[in-house]
Amino acid sequence: MFEVRTLWQKVLLQVVVTLMVIPFLFPLIVMVQGSLAGDGWGNYRAVLQVPGLAKFFVNTVIIAVSVIVLVYAVTMLAAFGFAKLRIRGRELWFWLLLACLTLPEVVLLAPLFATAMRLGIYDTYWAVVLPLAALQVPFAVLLTRNFLNGVPDELFEAARVDGASSVRAFWHLVIPLTRPIAAAVLIFTLIGAWNDYLFPLVFLQSQDLQTITLVPQFFVGEFSNDQTKILASAVLTAIPEIVAYLSLQRLFERGLSAGAIK
Repeated sequence: MFEVRTLWQKVLLQVVVTLMVIPFLFPLIVMVQGSLAGDGWGNYRAVLQVPGLAKFFVNTVIIAVSVIVLVYAVTMLAAFGFAKLRIRGRELWFWLLLACLTLPEVVLLAPLFATAMRLGIYDTYWAVVLPLAALQVPFAVLLTRNFLNGVPDELFEAARVDGASSVRAFWHLVIPLTRPIAAAVLIFTLIGAWNDYLFPLVFLQSQDLQTITLVPQFFVGEFSNDQTKILASAVLTAIPEIVAYLSLQRLFERGLSAGAIK
């Protein structure tokens, strides 16, 4: 295991980490500075005064929570099956699932639009929730399966010896043991669902159903393009994600390191 003991190693590591973080911090700093240009805090007041902003926020929360619940349920069941159950063609199905990672949202717009219209869910939450959840599942299953592969098989064998079924083993072993990786899945899913712009734009036409990512449209028109207020809306949109990450930071880091590196 890599350990940093001497002072010069700690200094060198700190310098390397700082240099690696700067490219990611620079756009955030520019975004915050840009949001305070012009009218300053007045840009944020203008965003907060957008008609229906509270409703947009509630819609985004409903969609994000629904996506998280679906992704969590499907991911844990699928990862448990791929990691610990004897399923015929398990590896084939797993790699077919991973192949879905290569499908971008834009390519799926036409078939998803036709499907939503045929099912009668166009201009409803489900038209956004179901595609977003489906796109998040493959990566979440990859992380969770790697995490479960590190759990000793003896635990599940002992559960079977004691008469526990697969359902009870899932409920009493998988759910408690996967809390760290579940936090990582939650954060990634939240970011994907909260920041999505394309699906709400295409599948939600009613004003009462639109999400917070569509707020910048109020400051972009044929004869106007107020970038300062657009940046202010971006900052306000990012705050819930930052709070969620800080709240689950320890579990997120533990789960990500265990689920991604084996």
